Amino acid sequence: MSTWTLSPALGWPAGCAIATAMAVCAVAGIVIHLRTHGSSDETVGSCIRRTLICLLVALAALTPSTVATTTSKAVNATDIVIAVDTTSSMAVKDAAYGDSGTISRLDAATRVVHDLTKAYPAASFSALRFGASASLDVPLTPDTLAIDNWADSLSVEPTSASSGSSLDTPLDKLLLTLKDIRQRHTDDTIVLVLISDGEQTSTTTRRTYSSLRRYVTDALVMGTGSAAGGNIPADGSDDGAGETWVTDPATGQPGVSKLDKDTLDTIADELGGTAIMLDAGHTVTNALPAASKQWRTGTTAKTRQRATPVVWPIAIALCTLLAWELGAWIGLSRRLL
Repeated sequence: MSTWTLSPALGWPAGCAIATAMAVCAVAGIVIHLRTHGSSDETVGSCIRRTLICLLVALAALTPSTVATTTSKAVNATDIVIAVDTTSSMAVKDAAYGDSGTISRLDAATRVVHDLTKAYPAASFSALRFGASASLDVPLTPDTLAIDNWADSLSVEPTSASSGSSLDTPLDKLLLTLKDIRQRHTDDTIVLVLISDGEQTSTTTRRTYSSLRRYVTDALVMGTGSAAGGNIPADGSDDGAGETWVTDPATGQPGVSKLDKDTLDTIADELGGTAIMLDAGHTVTNALPAASKQWRTGTTAKTRQRATPVVWPIAIALCTLLAWELGAWIGLSRRLL
């Protein structure tokens, strides 16, 4: 059900100023007519007509509008599928993102996600995490706030649950997700963003990402970490003096996890995309593909209110009164000649 409201097209300050000025003119016109009645050629009809003109201009400035609720939203035909590595090595604090400060690799991944939602505010997003297994946490949605909240909630999996990281863990889930998006939105621009340190500790041979290539328009493989690497915090460790590290069984010493640029470059090549190693000077904003120029209307669970200005009746009445005023002025001018 639609309701009525005032929604000044020029904004409340300008709208109120114009409406106030016109209301003052209307009152002043009536006062002047009463005071000069009998000594002026202004008729009662002329006074009423001019008062109505002022009041209609005041009402138009305040812009009467109908308010209707809707669940439809115009969505850009760009779909961003984000896959974030959450293996224990992503807790290593050797990453940088846009500045010289050192943060964990997962924190850098979180910042990437936030930059993506800012860069594509009208796009749709799907979010997936992978470690020992892959999980599609957020199906395709235009709700960027849900994606930001998802990114903020990311945490690395416990080292006790890890059995060696494998970079092809998300492959099957990504294949199903991308295929479904492509079938539902044939003409959409689909961008896959894979964020990982590239570390492969599993003894099994990694499967190729080439099977995804037919479903994506572009791909970004984001590497987080450093070539020097760092120690992996053990479960429950903190930044204090009691911090413990994951031990390398081969040496008995704290294991060192390093960014594997070559592997990430290879995955990017398999996808036909671009590999970017994140650091102080390189962020996701440096290589964002262009958004689609197409739009579609979708339905969301979030109810929105839309105000539609209704000024055409005011415009018709105002034009009629102005034409009447012009005709009266011309008639009076001829009589005075």
